[in-house]
Amino acid sequence: AIYQASTEENALKSLDIFCDQWNHQYPKIGESWRANWENIRTIFSYPAEIRHAIYTTNAIESLNSVIRHSTKKRKIFSSDDSVKKVIYLATSNAAKKWTMPIQNRRLAMNWFTIQFDDRLKDHL
Repeated sequence: AIYQASTEENALKSLDIFCDQWNHQYPKIGESWRANWENIRTIFSYPAEIRHAIYTTNAIESLNSVIRHSTKKRKIFSSDDSVKKVIYLATSNAAKKWTMPIQNRRLAMNWFTIQFDDRLKDHL
């Protein structure tokens, strides 16, 4: 509910509700959100469609998760090459599953082009 909030103020209210409900069990989560709020709050300067595209498409986080999952199963590797092979196979298999298109992609790309045309023109 925090990322989906319509304004930063509503997001802070959602964070308060979350902390009231869960801080007794998971205090570090609320602490982390509050400690990093200055970075998180920048997302609310974007329209709702853009925010959705940002917080649902963290490809780096997803890739790191796939790599962690594949290497965690094997505690010992016989060589550096064996680690590289496991990571290569894991990312190859994961890439086959990453077929879901970004919702409102066209709207998001239009907005990004308007706002950041000078940065995007070499990449589009």
